[in-house]
Amino acid sequence: MTAVAGMTFNIDAWDPGYGSSMEAEELAKSQAEVELDVEVPATEWAPIDPSPVPSPPDAVLFVDGVRRIDARVWIDDPAGANSASIGICASYAAGVVCCCEGRAHVIGTDVRRGLFTVAAEASGIATSAGRYEAFHATAKDDKPLAVVLSSALQEQLAETELDTATAARRAIDGHVGHDLLVVDGPLSGRTHLPRAVGFIKSHQTTYLPGDLNAMVGRLGPHQRTPVFLMGTTWVRHSWYLRLPSAGGPPWSGVVRVEAAPHLAREEVTDLANVTQSVLGRFASVPYKDSRAPQNLYPIAGLERDLRHRLGDQQFVYRALRLAAAR
Repeated sequence: MTAVAGMTFNIDAWDPGYGSSMEAEELAKSQAEVELDVEVPATEWAPIDPSPVPSPPDAVLFVDGVRRIDARVWIDDPAGANSASIGICASYAAGVVCCCEGRAHVIGTDVRRGLFTVAAEASGIATSAGRYEAFHATAKDDKPLAVVLSSALQEQLAETELDTATAARRAIDGHVGHDLLVVDGPLSGRTHLPRAVGFIKSHQTTYLPGDLNAMVGRLGPHQRTPVFLMGTTWVRHSWYLRLPSAGGPPWSGVVRVEAAPHLAREEVTDLANVTQSVLGRFASVPYKDSRAPQNLYPIAGLERDLRHRLGDQQFVYRALRLAAAR
């Protein structure tokens, strides 16, 4: 392949089916209120090298969830006001992987099924593949029904992840000492969990001023930005971290990490240093994962396990059809 003279370019390593690690076509300046002087004054911002962690975690717990639409359903209106209302039947699951003592093992999973609809008269559906509990969403004039139902499903998945993470920590109580809990995705709704961080793999928005945002692209492997505080619909600490990666676009291997807003400066700085020293060892490589290096090995393995636990989609679909026929 011959390129135009003088042109340089990089290929995004992510499988196009997953979008991009940096959604450039959608990148927008955030309206979030950002406080830059949390760890160091804004005038002293520079890439931070890894430093020895006095008390590294004995275990790193990774929390993730998966969801799947099994069928779309039409729910008859018994009052006859409307002919029918559409809903979705979905399977979703959450799990936790514990990485400790040189091994990784699943310490908790929870599989659930639900019917999500705005129909007030809807009730749960019993099938041979399990019961679909009814969750009633509220229709919104400014949002399509599909978005409303998807959001309701995502809320239940987040609740399942929280329940699973809490149970997993109880299960290892006494098994390990100090741990770190890594939630795949934003930490919203889980900021009360101790020693927890959110792990953001892709970027759609810029939160830093132009010159500091450009500095993110210049981070070396295992380097991070100073901690900053930002507020949108919720407040959290955050920092950017580059995982070890083999070249690529400027933001290749860059993730954003979130932590609770109530942490003191020393606490959140220590937590940032821990993530800097720990997360890089779990970074994936392109020939093993199409979302390398951001899709960490424990998260990728957990996703595969959870999708298997959802059951065969065709079997589940037939079970729903039989339940409708009854």
